[in-house]
Amino acid sequence: MSNVDLVNWPAKRALEMISYAAKSCYEKDVPRWGKTIDVKNKLFYTGHHTTFQHTNYTFNVDNISIGDVTFGLHLANPFYNTSQRSGRFCADMFAAPDMDFLKGYIEHYWPGSADSDVLDYISFGSHIYEKNIESATQKAAEVIREERPLANSKYIKRNAPKMAQEQMRMVIPLIFPTFLVYTINTSALPAMYRCAWSPVLSSVTEKMADLVLQKDPQLDFSFQRKEESGQFIELPRDFSGFFRKPVLRLKSSGDASFFVRPTPEEMQPIDLLHFTPRLMDNNVEEIKSEVEISLATMGQDQRHRTVKRGLPRFTGGFYLPPIPSMLGIEKEVEALFRKWLSFQEKGIDNSLICVLAPYGAMVRYNKSASYNAAIHELSKRLCWCAQEEIYHLTLLLREYLGDHPITQMMVPGCILTGKCGEGDRFCGRKLKDGHFPQRKV
Repeated sequence: MSNVDLVNWPAKRALEMISYAAKSCYEKDVPRWGKTIDVKNKLFYTGHHTTFQHTNYTFNVDNISIGDVTFGLHLANPFYNTSQRSGRFCADMFAAPDMDFLKGYIEHYWPGSADSDVLDYISFGSHIYEKNIESATQKAAEVIREERPLANSKYIKRNAPKMAQEQMRMVIPLIFPTFLVYTINTSALPAMYRCAWSPVLSSVTEKMADLVLQKDPQLDFSFQRKEESGQFIELPRDFSGFFRKPVLRLKSSGDASFFVRPTPEEMQPIDLLHFTPRLMDNNVEEIKSEVEISLATMGQDQRHRTVKRGLPRFTGGFYLPPIPSMLGIEKEVEALFRKWLSFQEKGIDNSLICVLAPYGAMVRYNKSASYNAAIHELSKRLCWCAQEEIYHLTLLLREYLGDHPITQMMVPGCILTGKCGEGDRFCGRKLKDGHFPQRKV
């Protein structure tokens, strides 16, 4: 099923590196390399775990469902780095699904659950996608010409299929497979291993642990037995309607008098916001909000790991972007969503229902971001190369913040510097337009 391969590991043995780091804290001279201490009892069990964070391992994780990344590897742990196959840009990622693989995936991790109702539901979502993707691509091309007057024919030809895929994927269940490169240290991995809450996360972290122990078997003490906590995402009881825009409620915006305005040079091309002492006061004040967004945008939102998030809960809403809305597919999409809702009555495991959810299913959660974290996230998400929904989510926050001084920095690089930083991915809008219109793609 899910394949995990170790592709990069420390040049030095983990216990030597951990010991060297620990000894540097307590010895007046530079420690001598190679001499190890009792890492298990003097460091691990006493909680001196920062010494473990000098060792990192990088894994390829293949044939894992998108949902088991969104509700698993990326859900709670911020101490990792990841590069995941893009559901926005990888061509044909959702075309002609391998139903034998998907059936085997479900049966492997949730035995007895791959019945005809589940498989028919997956096929139905795929059918809606395949039936409408060509029309969606044509609509996307029309909208690009309308919204982006500087876009040339080459740009339109290259991007219309991607934008159509990005918006039509809302009907695709998250059970579809993906691939990612995942880097984690020897403090975070044992913690994630111990509290894994779903069958897939349990299996993947166990494979990671086994690969680490093949390189450094003396770390076996850190991988304790997992606690059987179970999945705990709150599921909806009914369909609450279609949403054409995300929802945001501003809870607090901090004390604006503490805000220190960054310069463009501190943001582009290298983001210095969290690294320069001049901006340290921006790490204290926070913007707090509650958002209701699709799972597609939640996956995008998880990319920003300096932003804190609460536990997501399904709301019963479905996000239908502009292009699918133009195609008039609401009845089919509602039928798809209600098929998914019915799985609760069948007694299917909560963690499987979560990864069977369609991309367009909406979740609600709280967010908290320091001023520096907010500027980093929001300046990127107002770029027209960002997904339509997350652009509008950011625009909502900008509007709610009003005359708060941080809004002056909540702009994409092109408005901040007058130059597009995307290279040949230039969106085709007029760079001198300093306003933020509604978008369809």
